[in-house]
Amino acid sequence: MNRPRPTYQVPPLTRRQVLRLAALGALGASSSGWIETLAANTAADPNRRKSCILLWMTGGPSQTDTFDPKPGHANSGPFKPIETTVPGMLLGPHLPQLARQAKDLALVRSMSSKEGDHGRATYYLRTGYLPQGPVRHPTLGSLVANEFEDKSAELPGFVSISPFRAFNPAAFGAGFLGPKCAPLIVGERPVGGGGGGDASTQPSLRVEDLDAPHDINRARADDRLQLMHTLGSDFLASRPGLAALSHQDAYQRAVKMMRSSAAKAFELDEEPAALQDAYGRNPFGQGCLLARRLVERGVPFVEVTLSSVDGSMAFGWDTHQQNFDAVEKLSGVLDAGWATLMTDLRSRGLLDSTLIVWMGEFGRTPKINENAGRDHFPNAWSTVLAGGGIRGGQVIGDTGADGEEAKDRPVMVPDLLATVVRSLGIDPMKQNVVDTGRPIRLVDPKANPIKELLG
Repeated sequence: MNRPRPTYQVPPLTRRQVLRLAALGALGASSSGWIETLAANTAADPNRRKSCILLWMTGGPSQTDTFDPKPGHANSGPFKPIETTVPGMLLGPHLPQLARQAKDLALVRSMSSKEGDHGRATYYLRTGYLPQGPVRHPTLGSLVANEFEDKSAELPGFVSISPFRAFNPAAFGAGFLGPKCAPLIVGERPVGGGGGGDASTQPSLRVEDLDAPHDINRARADDRLQLMHTLGSDFLASRPGLAALSHQDAYQRAVKMMRSSAAKAFELDEEPAALQDAYGRNPFGQGCLLARRLVERGVPFVEVTLSSVDGSMAFGWDTHQQNFDAVEKLSGVLDAGWATLMTDLRSRGLLDSTLIVWMGEFGRTPKINENAGRDHFPNAWSTVLAGGGIRGGQVIGDTGADGEEAKDRPVMVPDLLATVVRSLGIDPMKQNVVDTGRPIRLVDPKANPIKELLG
């Protein structure tokens, strides 16, 4: 499936515009109508197309303390939920900015699976298939990039920002689709590395090695690239195969990006300081800003990982101990980055064409353990969708007063991924073919998209 790339480029917000947004709470409509006019003009552009931003929560976030609070029950713990702009929809107390944008949020509170191991669950949520047998299934971003591939594009179809892949590296790869659908990775999180604090102390979100060495001029660089191409073509002629083709394709794409103006998407310093502050001066917040810049330039799939914050004793959302302290810190980073991302996209007329998916590999036990923590809980947990034409302002499913089980409208993992794929305009029942000739559908054929969410 090919689709046209946008020929427009939305201008960045000026510092004056950002400050004006901040004065309005960064969330309200403008009294003069300039935001609405900009959004309407962008939305009316015939070249507009859908993209997806996945906000991946490493470790499995506590649904009870974020999107499925249990007020009045012992499982609620010390947190008191807050009201949102949707009557009856409550959120955890550390998500106030998102609470004010609840009309754009669709909460799926009745997710359910049997996978409580980090590695298996990560693979399942990101590919839609269980990790069994010899087949390596592609991660969601690779599936989307494959469907929306545009060989003329200057940027890759899938960018992964600050991933933590240690739980299951195969869950982050292109699988049988091959290297052409693999993500461009920036700012990968080291094992044991922090995820918050000053962004200057964290891995860079720029693409490494895009610039030639300072002592190599353009003519000399062109000569070297031509020599490499000639040698590569000779090698491929005598040894044809997927590996050699993938190697040559990777270099060609890298050179195209090096020579393009699109690579400036990674120059976050182009953005007003006030907007960078609003996103949060941390890897997740700046990653969300980068995601907006990439989507704006036609990248169909971007994922941003929140795997840890400074000052937390837990690893990411894996809060077996001191859950409430960790969730408060994580939610603060999440709330600023995600809410500002939605505001920024909306102001540019891009929210309706950009699906945002929030999820981790499973949830956490409603019951609090002896270490003031919550353990792995795949029985009943939450995911959230926003933008992209999704019908927001609603809750799917119910886990009862205690949160122990999906009592109403249970949603399986393939159902969620089928909903995501369908909302992007892709048929989830489409087949890809493995190199052995075996056809595999994008999503498990037993999956049922959540019809209530699809516009």
